[in-house]
Amino acid sequence: MLRALEIRDMLIIERLDLGFQPGLNVLTGETGAGKSILLDSLGFVLGWRGRAELVRSGAAQGEVTAVFDLPEGHAGRAVLEEAGLPVSDELILRRVNTADGRKTGWINDRRVSGEVLRRLSETLVELHGQHDDRGLLDPKGHRAILDEYADLGAVQAPVRSAWRARSEARKTLEQAKAALAEVQAEEDFLRHAVEELTRLDPQPGEEADLDAKRRTMQSAEKIREDIAQASNALGYDGAEGAMSGALRWLEGASEKAEGRLDAPIGALTRAMAELDEAARGVADCLDALEFNPAELEDCEERLFAIRGLARKHQVMPDALPGLTETLSARLEALDAGEARIADLDAAVRAADKDYDAAAAALTQARRTAAVRLDKAVSDELAPLKMERAVFTTQVAEAPAGPEGRDAVQFTVATNPGAPAGPLNKIASGGELSRFLLALKVCLSEEQGGGATMIFDEIDRGVGGATADAVGRRLKALADGGQVLVVTHSPQVAALGGHHWRVEKRVVDEVTSSTVTPLSDADREGEIARMLSGDTVTKEARAAARALLDG
Repeated sequence: MLRALEIRDMLIIERLDLGFQPGLNVLTGETGAGKSILLDSLGFVLGWRGRAELVRSGAAQGEVTAVFDLPEGHAGRAVLEEAGLPVSDELILRRVNTADGRKTGWINDRRVSGEVLRRLSETLVELHGQHDDRGLLDPKGHRAILDEYADLGAVQAPVRSAWRARSEARKTLEQAKAALAEVQAEEDFLRHAVEELTRLDPQPGEEADLDAKRRTMQSAEKIREDIAQASNALGYDGAEGAMSGALRWLEGASEKAEGRLDAPIGALTRAMAELDEAARGVADCLDALEFNPAELEDCEERLFAIRGLARKHQVMPDALPGLTETLSARLEALDAGEARIADLDAAVRAADKDYDAAAAALTQARRTAAVRLDKAVSDELAPLKMERAVFTTQVAEAPAGPEGRDAVQFTVATNPGAPAGPLNKIASGGELSRFLLALKVCLSEEQGGGATMIFDEIDRGVGGATADAVGRRLKALADGGQVLVVTHSPQVAALGGHHWRVEKRVVDEVTSSTVTPLSDADREGEIARMLSGDTVTKEARAAARALLDG
């Protein structure tokens, strides 16, 4: 519920503090007094897009503050939580417009964007009138209105789920077809590459091992001659024979040397052992350097083959085994692709069938709800003196989507036999107002309200008993909620629970607009003015009192 509205320096309003109440609140005043400015100001603080220039002439900035009650369970709480804003029972919206056009908004003293304000406003206020292109007159929203009226959430959920499954199945199929087409385009390459890689069968680290082995064999011929000479020098014809002879000579003379040769003999024995180890190592090296020239040729051939394949596929040699696995997997996918496509086609057909069934159930539910809504609106039109008018909710086929495959539009025929057409194009001003009121009454009964409803001159073009019927419907709509009505109809004004008069004044050539709450006595005078014009007669006052007394 809107509890308070404070306006500072907006258009011709210098300062205005309004306190609204539950029930039916009416605002009256002469044309041009500033009633629309109140709605513009409320729309501004709610983030609605409207006039570009709102700041009062001469002021540095304009400011509007709106205070709402936000009880437990109100839809606005979810919007606040989603935006990361504090939630409480009182909601304070404030928005400032500087003279240079900059706009800044706050919710409970937290700065927010206009988009957050607009999302929140959808849960706080409903505006209805002849130019209600944001609400009931917008055909784009008629399907959602019908669904909400009939509470079709439980029927919609399977449709959304089936649509997601259908979309995912189609996406998977398309991706599989694209992948298959891609591998089919390179089938010859894949088969040749996999056969070539498999035949060569390169192993991780093999290229480095082959390179080392090749370098060893290439250098073997150069060093083997030197090593062989060293082996000969260490052998029996060389150092080993000389040292063995020296040891025999020393051992034969040691008995007569009285121990002087023991140390040299021991050292020579140890040297013989080291010499033997060195000779064995050299011999082992010679054995290792012994190779068949054909082996070098085989080593080089495989090494060059591995490096050639690596260059061909633009990978490192050690990546060839992984490449073999990758290309083999793609080839397997190609071989199994047709079977997989067939399986995915079957999955798509199953998903289509599930969606069709869910969408058909939703279509039937909407058609049933449309009949119920049409009857409810017709019942409301009778007391509004439009018993001959026909309201029809059309449910037509539309492209499939997550909300089903139905297009919904409210159409009207104002006279029997007249062609039906869109609500906002067929009805005249007064007829349109009553259609909107009847529709809103029906929707409110089903939806349970929750938002402040504002009707901007919805009674324009009607009078007498019809205006009284409009007022009584508005009053009934306000029971248990809050309705604000901008009206020129004395019959509607007399039924209000709370009444404000909007006036325009000129002081020192400065125009300003004020809003005054009216007492019972003041209401009689205001309604009399609405009945008779500038000159209020006794008869007008008596008629006004009769309207107030009901």
